[in-house]
Amino acid sequence: MAPAPQQLCLSVLIMELTKREKEILDLIMDEMSSKEIAERLQVSISTVEAYRRSLFRKFGVRSVIGLVKAAMKM
Repeated sequence: MAPAPQQLCLSVLIMELTKREKEILDLIMDEMSSKEIAERLQVSISTVEAYRRSLFRKFGVRSVIGLVKAAMKM
C-alpha cells in the first residue's frame, strides 16, 4: 500500500529540516518553553523564536499545537 499524499509530504518535509530545526522541534515536543530551549542550546530567545517561525512556515501551521500535531503524524 502506497503512503498517503500527506504522509509523503511530511516525510519530505522532515528531510528538509535543518539539524537545529529538528533539535528545536524535539524540545518543543518535550514541552519546553522558548526560554528553556534558549538556555539549553545557549542561544537567544529571539533565535529560538526565529526557528519556531521557520518550523510553523514549513509545516504550514500557526501554533505550537498545530506544529506538534503535524510532527506526530510523521
